[in-house]
Amino acid sequence: MFKKVAIVAISALALTACQDQASGGQGGTRGEIRIVGSSTVFPFAKAAAEQFSANGANASPILESTGTGGGMKLFCAGVGADTPDIANASRRIKATELEMCLTNGVTDVVEVKIGIDGIAVAQSNDGPSFSLTPTQIYAAIAERPFGKKNETKNWSDIDSSLPDIAISVYGPPSTSGTRDALTELIMEVGCKTDPATKALKDTDGDEYDAICHDVRADGAYVDTGENDNLIVQKLKANPNSVGIFGYSFLEENLDTVRGISVSGVAPTYDAIASGEYPGARPLYIYVKKQHVGVIPALQDYVTQFVEAGTRDGYLVDAGLIASPDDVRNAMIETVKDMTVLDGSELK
Repeated sequence: MFKKVAIVAISALALTACQDQASGGQGGTRGEIRIVGSSTVFPFAKAAAEQFSANGANASPILESTGTGGGMKLFCAGVGADTPDIANASRRIKATELEMCLTNGVTDVVEVKIGIDGIAVAQSNDGPSFSLTPTQIYAAIAERPFGKKNETKNWSDIDSSLPDIAISVYGPPSTSGTRDALTELIMEVGCKTDPATKALKDTDGDEYDAICHDVRADGAYVDTGENDNLIVQKLKANPNSVGIFGYSFLEENLDTVRGISVSGVAPTYDAIASGEYPGARPLYIYVKKQHVGVIPALQDYVTQFVEAGTRDGYLVDAGLIASPDDVRNAMIETVKDMTVLDGSELK
């Protein structure tokens, strides 16, 4: 079930005679900013929406936590009052998603980096303390690590230095941007440590993707849906388990869970900000420029969102890691000019 938060009461759709782009030529518009997408970005978008409303904005941000992939489908479905204005994303938009947008008439997409997050690997404070490497994580959760069926049961099956306890990992679903980042930043890194598997990328790309990205489905890895707080709860109830979620959820729950070092680096603010932590990644919002000037205060909300991501901003207090100054300044200009993404560098 999607998590929905109405920052203020949802007003009725305001009908207008204007035949504008955001009405889809149907004569309808609305007074609320509609936001969908990543569960990882959700807390930051929610904090920005609450502050925006507290500042007296004449728009009512309405948020749905649909996951990055689900959010992109909704965002790219078309232009009009029945489609979202913003998609939150915990990874960059894919070339296929931008193509879907263009096909459906969403021709002007603005990409905004709002900060940095880390894919935290964590455990209960009551569990046995240990550290991991990308290769060990890959070997634990891949369907066919290095091309062979995954028959490991305990962590010690992977490395004798690891605890002799069952592999039990709670993590994001396939629709999540966190899952995409997990496969790219951790699983694929571990997968490529095997030269033969790495060579497949050039000779059999589909097989390479399957071996490096597919997650086992025998119960050792449990998909917890678009709900990172549920993973935290699972770790509390199962101290021998491991969880994978955004850094902000780790920081919020340090009284009960702790980060697991990956390649000897703990998931801390400074390690993620510097890129030293292997799971560091940028976070994004995507704005439908065709709705700017039609949906009230849309550009103002995005401007506030970016400006709140400074090192001493309230979004950092909420767990966001600030982008370097040059990146944030560039994003402020992007939002000011509503510079459209050209998509030439997308994968």
